[in-house]
Amino acid sequence: MNGTRGTKATRACRRLRGALLAWVRQVRSATRGDAGMVTSEYAVGLIAAVGFAGVLYQVVTSDVVQSTLQSVVAKALHGSF
Repeated sequence: MNGTRGTKATRACRRLRGALLAWVRQVRSATRGDAGMVTSEYAVGLIAAVGFAGVLYQVVTSDVVQSTLQSVVAKALHGSF
């Protein structure tokens, strides 16, 4: 009886181990497919941020905005409290 029980337990252990390994392989392959996606999202976000910074720099350094900012600062410095 001990030999039979040990064999059944060994088979059950092997089946469980096989199922667990198959599940681990499945999870690993699913996560590998998305590995580059996060990097590409960061790259697109970085390009958009640099583009926005360039546009903002052009707007802030334009003559109209600079003169407006200078007049606002001058009024704030010469205003009475």
